[in-house]
Amino acid sequence: MRLYVTALKPTDSVTDGFLPAARALGCEVTILTDRPERHPHAVRCDVRDPRALIDAIEDLGRPDAIFSNSDHLQVETALAASYFGLPGKDWRACAAAKNKFLMRRRLLQAGVEQVFSVRLAPGDPVPARVPYPVVLKPREGVASEDVMLVERDLASAVAEVGRRRPGEALVVEEYLEGPLRTLETLGDADGERVLGGFQTTLGALPYFVEERLDWAPDGPHEHVLAALRALGVGFGACHTEYVVTAGGPRVVEVNYRAIGDHCDFLLGELLGVPLFEWILRVHLGEPVPPIPEISGHGSAVSVLADRPGTVKAAPGHETAVSGDVRLWHRPLLGVGDPVSITHTNRDYLGVVRAVGPDRERVDAAIEDYRAARPWVVE
Repeated sequence: MRLYVTALKPTDSVTDGFLPAARALGCEVTILTDRPERHPHAVRCDVRDPRALIDAIEDLGRPDAIFSNSDHLQVETALAASYFGLPGKDWRACAAAKNKFLMRRRLLQAGVEQVFSVRLAPGDPVPARVPYPVVLKPREGVASEDVMLVERDLASAVAEVGRRRPGEALVVEEYLEGPLRTLETLGDADGERVLGGFQTTLGALPYFVEERLDWAPDGPHEHVLAALRALGVGFGACHTEYVVTAGGPRVVEVNYRAIGDHCDFLLGELLGVPLFEWILRVHLGEPVPPIPEISGHGSAVSVLADRPGTVKAAPGHETAVSGDVRLWHRPLLGVGDPVSITHTNRDYLGVVRAVGPDRERVDAAIEDYRAARPWVVE
């Protein structure tokens, strides 16, 4: 079987997740990327142009599947899969999920949600009246970059973000107050299946940095699934974030790919299944297997830098066992690397994930691990 994977920069999800999964499935893998020097066995291609992508694949050999886990390449990859008549996502759903203004407009038109939202193209006048507090965010941003709560003076906040993102459109939305949750789904030709979800703990406002995720499989799934169907989202992996407000659940964003920040590995460990293989099998035309019941708990805790400086000491990439809890630590920086504070998910030094019988034991094991293996930034 010939599998093409489209990618930009290398990620752990692809390098340590999807590529080993593809090999386990017996796939011949070609990575198509605009950065071939950073990937093994890669072919240079302008992957942001679906015409170039289709042309490159036709030249290299007919595919059995075309796949991407990149936030930025879902539309292009879906169009290429459609061209070759392969299982894939609807490119319109990919566009609506990625573009936060289109997402809000589609949900409004479908009667699923009514959330105040305004699109600001570069040079557009800032609205004089908005329902403060509001959230300002890039229309197609990732990793909480330049996402902030604005309680007054929206014009100043727009100017500030605009200086960092010249030429980019922004979105102003009403602030959704309440617990932040996720819903993880995987769909095949017959529809989506719920894999579970997480409770997200955020850092201090006005920023929206995700500090930890804890397994929370139950929730108001029907509303979120209705929103996904209104967007046309169903096939393949999807990671949706939503807030349980006083007025009911409201979608924050739809990431039409697997959950990131090592929670994809955590999800597979919780389910006890080869999750990356499951996702690829769907793109190869196979159905989603039955979802197993889960009785334990899992958490992913991000080790965040609290000051700028240089990494002086850090634990390595390792696995540990503490009683009946299994832990994994993945450093994202190394000794000698510079550290800056951005108030985004880019401030992560490393990630500790753990699975065990219950939250109490998982929390205790993570706390003991971090105390014994501290990060030192000076």
